[in-house]
Amino acid sequence: MNELIAKIKEAYTAFQTDADLQAEKGNKAAGTRARKVSLEVEKLMKEFRKVSLESSKK
Repeated sequence: MNELIAKIKEAYTAFQTDADLQAEKGNKAAGTRARKVSLEVEKLMKEFRKVSLESSKK
């Protein structure tokens, strides 16, 4: 589970960096990267929910 949390943090940091670049400087490529990473974050969060529920049942 710790490994999954580390992946979520890493992906969110990448998202935040690119989203800030798009918002502050109008960087379109950064916006594209942010959207791509947001899908990855969504998948990781669903995986976290699944692992968390399994963990709480033990």
